[in-house]
Amino acid sequence: MAAAPVRIDDPADPRIAGFVSIRERDLTGREGLFIAEGTVVLRMLGQPAALANGFAAESILLLENRLSGVADILASFPDTVPVYVASQVVFDAVAGFNMHRGVLALGRKPPVERTASLMDRLPETSLVLAGCGLSNHDNVGSIFRNAAAFGADAVFLDETSCDPLYRKAIRVSVGSVLSVPFSRGFAAQVMLERLAAAGFEIWGLSPRGAVSVSAIPAARRIALVLGTEGEGLPASILSSFRTARIPQRPGLDSLNVATASGIALYQIALAMGRVG
Repeated sequence: MAAAPVRIDDPADPRIAGFVSIRERDLTGREGLFIAEGTVVLRMLGQPAALANGFAAESILLLENRLSGVADILASFPDTVPVYVASQVVFDAVAGFNMHRGVLALGRKPPVERTASLMDRLPETSLVLAGCGLSNHDNVGSIFRNAAAFGADAVFLDETSCDPLYRKAIRVSVGSVLSVPFSRGFAAQVMLERLAAAGFEIWGLSPRGAVSVSAIPAARRIALVLGTEGEGLPASILSSFRTARIPQRPGLDSLNVATASGIALYQIALAMGRVG
């Protein structure tokens, strides 16, 4: 179980410095650390799947009236993880705004070499998502939630996509960002070429796709490629790989990228025998 709770009465206490001004530091980064918010995400951070993906909790900060309600979650963390509790006034001063959830954890990201080698560690039969230019944290969080729901083995994000460990993305994903392996940082074309070289059938999703997603044949390895919100995938990618669309009634240009990922993942997971 995590260490015995320690009360914090001063928002400037150096022991909780990593939690200070979380909104601003979401944007500037924490040098290998991230904030996990809420009971669902805290529980996920302590699960074996998160540990297997290289995540670890550095410390936990709780609103004093939330302590008893998360006792079972705290039991999943080693006693080397400090737990701090604070009043609402102190908690809000630390966060920089009135925070009602009252459950925060400071987590450590996986080593860079671990995410860089993800492609080499995928199983022989794999289904993955690849995102190009995904800038909306809500959509990225929802995409990870869909990936977990339909058994995707990994999510690959190009260098222009937002960080899925942004606090809001983790929250929207209900912690799935911690359980679904991911890699981020390659240029889009390089990322897709590497996936193709690793034996993946690459399918770009677009309203102008050549076939329906239901016509994508089952294969040993499949990568579904998602484009940026609004503009979609660039022509250079659409012309380099096979494309598929989600048929819909006329009058609407396209589906939200997160919604499209869920529909396409379900269809391919069904074809690959991953869902009943």
